[in-house]
Amino acid sequence: MEELDLLKKDWNKTNVFEQVSEAEIYKMLHKKSSSTVRWILIISVIELLLWSGSSLLLNADDAFKKFNIANLNWYVMASNIVHYSIVIVFIMLFYVNYRKISVITSTKNLMKSILKTRKTVQYYIWYNLVVIALSFVLGIVLVFMLDPTISKLSKNANFKYGFIIGFVLIAAITIGIFWMLYKVIYGRLLKKLYQNYEELKKIDF
Repeated sequence: MEELDLLKKDWNKTNVFEQVSEAEIYKMLHKKSSSTVRWILIISVIELLLWSGSSLLLNADDAFKKFNIANLNWYVMASNIVHYSIVIVFIMLFYVNYRKISVITSTKNLMKSILKTRKTVQYYIWYNLVVIALSFVLGIVLVFMLDPTISKLSKNANFKYGFIIGFVLIAAITIGIFWMLYKVIYGRLLKKLYQNYEELKKIDF
């Protein structure tokens, strides 16, 4: 924000160039907002590619064959289709927001687009965290139902509750790590958008 602060100082020094300075500040905020949303779009695409790649590497077919539950392949495939379809919808929304912000010429509309983009990103983060949590829940259910060794040991109450507590702790740590990653990556970008929004509120353009 150093360039912006310099412009604001010049703006306050004289009224002669007030409108010019105001226009320059708007132009800079517009450019910064567009760049930030572009990065959100790029990171979400990279994230999609990484998740897709990991799904291909961690093939569930072998595990299903091991437990003689190959009929669950259709369920995993259907779940993946739904999940990736939702992620692609989010990416399309990021792209639409980016295109809108890139061509906006009104301060009011730019502020609305910034708020809309922030809300979309927040929904995207919460969606991913919920998916991770549900994956762990499904995982523990399948382990107890389908793994013969675990099923036998689970008859022992101490083992059963110890296993569940351990699984919950691992799930909580994993979700916490992802939340921190999202906070660092997307949170920093959302903070920039919020700063731009606050600066735009000061402009009567």
